[in-house]
Amino acid sequence: MKEFDVVVIGSGPGGYICAIRCAQLGMKVAIVEKYKTLGGTCLNVGCIPSKAWLDSSEKYHELTHSFKKHGIEATGVKLDFGVMRDRVKKVVSDVCGGVQFLMKKNKIEVFTGHGSFVDANTIAVKGEKETVQISGKKIVIATGSKPSTLPGVTIDKERIITSTEALVLNELPKKLIVIGGGVIGLELSSVYRRLGSEVTVIEYADSIIATMDAGLGKELTKVLKRDGIEFLLGHGVTEVKSTGKKVTVKAKNKTSNEVVTLEGDYCLVAVGRRPYTEGLALDKAGVKMDDRGRVETNSHLQTNVPHIYAIGDVVKGAMLAHKAEEEGVMVAEYMAGQKPHIDYNLIPGVVYTWPEVAAVGKTEEQLKAEGREYKSGSFTTKASGRARASEESDGFVKVLADKKTDEILGVHMIGPRCADMIAEAVLAMEYRASAEDVARTSHAHPTYTESLKEACLAATDKRSLNS
Repeated sequence: MKEFDVVVIGSGPGGYICAIRCAQLGMKVAIVEKYKTLGGTCLNVGCIPSKAWLDSSEKYHELTHSFKKHGIEATGVKLDFGVMRDRVKKVVSDVCGGVQFLMKKNKIEVFTGHGSFVDANTIAVKGEKETVQISGKKIVIATGSKPSTLPGVTIDKERIITSTEALVLNELPKKLIVIGGGVIGLELSSVYRRLGSEVTVIEYADSIIATMDAGLGKELTKVLKRDGIEFLLGHGVTEVKSTGKKVTVKAKNKTSNEVVTLEGDYCLVAVGRRPYTEGLALDKAGVKMDDRGRVETNSHLQTNVPHIYAIGDVVKGAMLAHKAEEEGVMVAEYMAGQKPHIDYNLIPGVVYTWPEVAAVGKTEEQLKAEGREYKSGSFTTKASGRARASEESDGFVKVLADKKTDEILGVHMIGPRCADMIAEAVLAMEYRASAEDVARTSHAHPTYTESLKEACLAATDKRSLNS
C-alpha cells in the first residue's frame, strides 16, 4: 500500500489547488478522482463550459442584434449549434488537460476511481478494473456538490434536466422552462435566449438573485425581460412531467394560489446544489456531518478527526470555485505549520449574464438588519463615457461605507465587465480602504472602472458626475 503525506479526495478547483500547494510545500501528495478527467464540476460541467457558452452566445447575439448600430451589417447569419457545442467541449478538454499537466509537473500521483474511507488514514480507490488502497497521514475531502432537485420532481436527464445536461444538449430548445432564478438558472437562460429559444424562468422568491443586493435583482430583471425572458416570480412549482418529447410544468402563485401550466421542450431544474458525500463512508473514519449534509469543520477546516480536513462545496459557505481554491491553499499552508486566514466576507459573487452582476461585502439589507450606520454612493452606467462609447447604458455601481469611518463595507455592481471590476473592490476592502481612498486613486479615462471611483466619490459626499 502506497503511503502519502496528503491524500486529496476530489480534483475540482479546491482539490487540485490544495494538492499543488501541498506539493509546493514539500509534501508527497496523491489525488483521487472518480471521473476520467480532472477538474471537478467547475471545469467539466460548471464554470468553464457555461462561460464558453455565454461567450459564444454573446457573440452571436451581438452580431444579430447590436452590430448594426456600429455600422456593421451582416446578412445570411447562420447558427451552427453543433459547432458551438463542440467548441465548448474542446475548451473543457483543453482546460482539464492543463490540470493533468500540473499534476505531473508537481509530481502528484493521480488515482482514478471512487474514493472511500476504509479507516481514518486509509482510502480505497475503486477503479474500473481493480480497487487499490492508499494511506495518508493527512486527508482532505474536496468532493464538491451535485445539483439539487425539488420534492416530487424526478430528473430524467432527457427532458427534465440539470445544468450538467443543459451544457451538452444536442439541439437548441424551441422552448426552455427554467426552475430557479439564481446564478445557474439565469446564466443558462441567457445562453439559450440569445440563441433564439423561448425562455421562462420560474422563481419561488419575489425577486431573482435574491441573496444579492435587492437593486441588482431589480435591474437585471428589467434588462432580461427586455431581452425576451419571461419571469414567473413568487411561484412555486407543483408538478413537472415529461411526455417523452415535451415537458409540462405547473406552478402556483403563492399569493393568489392561481396555477399556471407551461409546456416546453426541456425543463431545467436549477434550484441550487447539495454537498456530495455519497459513497465516502465517512462513518468509517469517524467524520461528523451537520444536519444539511455538509462535513463539519472548525475555523481551520479540520473535521472532528484532526488530521482530516474538508474544503469547498462540501462544507458550509458559498458554493464558489474561488472560495474552494482559497480554502485549498489555506488548508495546505495550515498543514505545513503556517498561519493562513480567509475573510469570507471578502469572497466576491458574480453572475455572468449581460450585463454582468458582481458584489462583495455587506448588502444594504444586511447593514440595516445589523443596525450599522452607513452611507451609500452610486454611479449609473449611462453616465460612463467608456460604457456609452460601447453602446452600454444598463446598470450601476453602488458603494456602501461606514458612516463614521468611511471604511468600505460593500460594493454592488451591475453593468459591463463587472466580473472583472469587482476585483478592485475586493482588494480595497482587503486593506480596509475608505471610500475616499479609492476616490482619490487615479483611474485611467475612459474605463469602466471609473464608475467605481465615481461611486466612491458619491459615498464620501464629494464631487461626482452623478451628484
